[in-house]
Amino acid sequence: MNTILLGDNLHVSPLGFGGMALTPVYGEVDPAEALRTLHHAVDAGVSFIDTANIYGAGSNEELIAQLLKTRRGEVQLATKFSLVGSPAAGYSDIRGDAAHVRQSIDESLRRLGTDTIDLYYMHRRDVRVPIEETVGAMAELVTAGKVRHLGLSEVTAPELRAAHAVHPIAAVQSEWSIWSRDVEAQVVPAAAELGVGMVPYSPLGRGFLTGTVHAQDLGPGDFRHKIPRFAVDAMDANQSVVDAVRQVAEQLAAASGRAVTPAQVALAWLYAQGRSLNVTVVPIPGTRRAARIDENLGALALELAPAQLEVLGRAAARVVGFRARDRSWVSVGREQQDGDA
Repeated sequence: MNTILLGDNLHVSPLGFGGMALTPVYGEVDPAEALRTLHHAVDAGVSFIDTANIYGAGSNEELIAQLLKTRRGEVQLATKFSLVGSPAAGYSDIRGDAAHVRQSIDESLRRLGTDTIDLYYMHRRDVRVPIEETVGAMAELVTAGKVRHLGLSEVTAPELRAAHAVHPIAAVQSEWSIWSRDVEAQVVPAAAELGVGMVPYSPLGRGFLTGTVHAQDLGPGDFRHKIPRFAVDAMDANQSVVDAVRQVAEQLAAASGRAVTPAQVALAWLYAQGRSLNVTVVPIPGTRRAARIDENLGALALELAPAQLEVLGRAAARVVGFRARDRSWVSVGREQQDGDA
């Protein structure tokens, strides 16, 4: 599989893999199956592997280290710092101070069993610390050879521009999908202007856009319970989005004579948006099952017609519920706060 350019001369596979799914945030995980899934991803050409220091309290990095023991040269590795806590138990703090940057990279390198991270993200913005200080400390890691490229997650357009003035930013990771389009207003245009790639996390709406997630199926430990969009009433209202994705999948299947899934449509929509908005898009869907990786790769061959894009766009406009429990946690929340000031 050919690689594509994100930003700052970082080349990655056109589809990535989100490692958080291999920790118990959506339910229990079999470590042996998780490792098999990772190996299958690389076998299939999905070489851009994304993790974070807080996934599984570090256990996700340790899992990926087992893959890297024999396949480090085949992987473009991304990890993150700044959050304190875990997705399952909750977060107690966000730290962007230089001391935390230096401490976090050494801990991640040790857990991952590698000398260098290809892409190092600031996971969330610590508003108590100037972003120039955080990115300046990250840039020192590049000079030291511990990191090759820098990334930011859930930043606003002004934050991205301020960071990019300190050191080139290769990628911005934010939630972006058919039912989460707020980044298209400010963040994506800024990324396109600066030559920064976009890495959408939860490109399948945390599984909702596949049509396989229902409120009654979420286990007691599933962290989606904390997200307003996954409240029972909101999920019922948002079923119209799933219906639109399924409708487009059925149209494409009928026209091509082969199976097309809602997941493939959702990913193909993101690639179409990237082309429309002149920004490189590399989604990072996560899964526990190897077969889902093959399914997701099928999106690379799909082309959505203008009428189908219009159907999906109308459905997106009807989404109910905010995409995060804490509005300040994501870029659109801080954009709205700044607009109200």
